[in-house]
Amino acid sequence: MSYLIGENMTGGYGGADILHSCTVAVEKGQIAVIVGPNGAGKSTAMKAVFGMLPIREGRVMLDGTEITGLSPQDRVRAGMGFVPQNNNVFVTMTVQENLEMGAYIRDDDFSETMDQVFELFPVLKEKRRQAAGELSGGQRQQVAVGRALMTRPKVLMLDEPTAGVSPIVMDELFDRILEVAATGIAILMVEQNARQALNIADKGYVLVQGRNRFTDTGANLLANPEVRASFLGG
Repeated sequence: MSYLIGENMTGGYGGADILHSCTVAVEKGQIAVIVGPNGAGKSTAMKAVFGMLPIREGRVMLDGTEITGLSPQDRVRAGMGFVPQNNNVFVTMTVQENLEMGAYIRDDDFSETMDQVFELFPVLKEKRRQAAGELSGGQRQQVAVGRALMTRPKVLMLDEPTAGVSPIVMDELFDRILEVAATGIAILMVEQNARQALNIADKGYVLVQGRNRFTDTGANLLANPEVRASFLGG
């Protein structure tokens, strides 16, 4: 069984189901990417895995243990980190204060983890005393990812990490995500930039109307003529 799996998830908001027997999974040290058209249920699937959306059917397993009934806060304590697409930094706090907030569940010395975050994102060390609200969009995303890493997660979940950033910044963020995965952390990511995301993905999930349409390696999905024609612009 995969290290993290949301299996046969069915659920939605109110009485309407958005997910229909949807399954997404990721292994330690790998990157799994969820792609698909607008309204496909990509972010909904991510929220269901993190416990922000109750599911009527299916289950979520982490390292062989069922966590379907756990709150998002308890999932963080179990080893999951989540970076939402919007409002993901404390704009009036400094970069360093944002990172310190990420260590709220820890009662040990987290200075080594902060040094690792600064090594991964050197610009954050340079701007550590600056308010996060004064940073560029790409730098804010680095703060958000860095704060999630301060919990020392076993799984890092990213909802549209490159939304609204330039192609150069997107490439840099993807490089850093690859570096995080190389440390053994499992990464589950929703991305609108499907072609670029699948290019770094070990596994990809193409969702359509809350259902799994294609599941394969990133390379195979990029090479699939139907996927290319329908979801990647040919």
